[in-house]
Amino acid sequence: MPEPPSYHAARHASAFVDLSARGRLAVVGADRASYLQGLLTNDIEALSSGEGCYGTHLTPQGRMLADMQVLNLGDELLLDVHPTVTSMLVDRFREFVFAEDVTVEDRTARWVAIGVHGPESARLVSKVVRPSVGDGPAPVGADELGEYPEYRQRVGHFQGVPVVTARSDEIGEVGFTLYADAGVSAALEEALAKAGATKLDAATFDLLRVESGRPAFPADMNHKTIPLEAGIEDRAISLSKGCYVGQEVIIRILHRGGGRVGRRLVGLTFEPHAEPPVAGATLTARRRAGGARSPDGADEQVVGAVTSSVRSPALNRPIALGYVKRQLAEPDTELVATHGERQLSCVVTRRPFLALPNAVQTV
Repeated sequence: MPEPPSYHAARHASAFVDLSARGRLAVVGADRASYLQGLLTNDIEALSSGEGCYGTHLTPQGRMLADMQVLNLGDELLLDVHPTVTSMLVDRFREFVFAEDVTVEDRTARWVAIGVHGPESARLVSKVVRPSVGDGPAPVGADELGEYPEYRQRVGHFQGVPVVTARSDEIGEVGFTLYADAGVSAALEEALAKAGATKLDAATFDLLRVESGRPAFPADMNHKTIPLEAGIEDRAISLSKGCYVGQEVIIRILHRGGGRVGRRLVGLTFEPHAEPPVAGATLTARRRAGGARSPDGADEQVVGAVTSSVRSPALNRPIALGYVKRQLAEPDTELVATHGERQLSCVVTRRPFLALPNAVQTV
């Protein structure tokens, strides 16, 4: 399977994608950090200006209502969220404001968001938007920009308009998300293209994301998911902060249950000739009474389901993310994905599926 040009650019040079469909909320006011500290799983009060983190908002039962990137822009906190939860979060966060000096604003229509990813993305971003530190005129060099931890951000300028430049490792390559006034969207994309970046469509961006093994909300995580099941606790949960909604459940699992949950998100690899399974395809383990696999399908047991699937150009085979029972989450466990009459053999595979420089290593 040949690599599409935009896919090749993202893995070997630079590519950009319009992320403006995602929601962008601004939380302002003197109490903004302490207010979100009690609502999100990560340590918001620990963020200095220019820093950021990944976090989730949970129900009291520890289930995910949303995930988000949180950026401390100095005088406000920017929340980057999935579009399906934007309105819900605005209403919910405003409902929780009592005497606090906090205002929640929906900036989605006012700001554009563009992702720039690939080995050459730092050089390209430093050229087009020239992010700098503080109020100084000297831009951050491409090498330094490329070494930033995820979510660290600096402000550059494009056509006189401020551009927040935040580090992003969403596809496992060096990457950045650019936030700017929506009025410069078309011109900014044109400038990125002229500088050498190739435009990505949403489907190819999702393919790159799955190859990196990173789960996405709500495809791989939803209102039924405990963050520990998705394996995002190292990125999303602070174990040293004070109380937050859903904390009691998380702490009980970690401290009393040894971190054990009933299911785990895993990577799945299929035979090269197969078509990718549909999301929702059931995962089964076929075993005889003695424990060996049954070739005729007897004693078939549903053990999970596929959540995201793609065909990887680099591996020339389908790959997927999905949940399985905890005891079957070990690499090389053999499973079968079933949808209707269609059955596909697969094996549990470590993530990321490719050797990527900035992807989180996990099962």
